[in-house]
Amino acid sequence: MKSKAIFLDRDGVINHERGDYVWLVDDLIINDGVVEFLQELRSRDYLFFIITNQSGISKELYTHEDVNEVHRYIKDHFAIYGIRFTEIYYCPHHPTVTHCLCRKPGSLLVEKAVARFNVDPAQSYFIGDRERDVEAAKGTGVNPILIPSNAPLGDYLSMIA
Repeated sequence: MKSKAIFLDRDGVINHERGDYVWLVDDLIINDGVVEFLQELRSRDYLFFIITNQSGISKELYTHEDVNEVHRYIKDHFAIYGIRFTEIYYCPHHPTVTHCLCRKPGSLLVEKAVARFNVDPAQSYFIGDRERDVEAAKGTGVNPILIPSNAPLGDYLSMIA
């Protein structure tokens, strides 16, 4: 049996988009309503994935370890509320520095999760605050939900079956 999943962009969806890179735990602010939103979807048996571009790595502004520290904090924070992220995938590349296949709007990271965790794209959703998130979703047959940056996710619960 295939799983259904919620794919989430990180900056602007899970945490506050501040107009600059978020690579320090001290700069991370979890957006209002994310916990409650994910708790409701957990009760509906969704898997959770984060798919994020982290191009500051290739620009040498921060490191993989910096990103992993932020992701550990996110995992630990949500675990307090009984929410588990199945996986967090990130692209460290930036097109001005290097070319890759994993950067959104490409769908490779979503495809990887779909294949590895036996996800049914037709029953799954990608929530993002940029057109590149919508394109990544469409590239795999996942239902896209485009929201404004830092929007309360509870406003979009009715869009998810």
